[in-house]
Amino acid sequence: MIIFGTKGYLYQLAILTLVCGQCGNPAAHTLRKRVTKFTLFFVPLFPVSTKYATQCTFCGTEHRVPKEQAEQLQAQATGAAPAYGQPQQQPYQ
Repeated sequence: MIIFGTKGYLYQLAILTLVCGQCGNPAAHTLRKRVTKFTLFFVPLFPVSTKYATQCTFCGTEHRVPKEQAEQLQAQATGAAPAYGQPQQQPYQ
């Protein structure tokens, strides 16, 4: 008998202060990553799907975001410079 299935893992990547699209309040939002892995005999082997979402801590609404936007939000939360966007201004000489 072979026992197989899937198991979900939830990772909290960052906490950001954003304006909620549902309630309109500036509140903390958690950036989460949900990974579903294929399991064989209860051992997780490889990821089947990966999804990113932000959840408002005020009203609880969850919004799915694409991977690129999630990486940008995570970089913003850690204070790192974004990989793309506005060019840096040179000091006046």
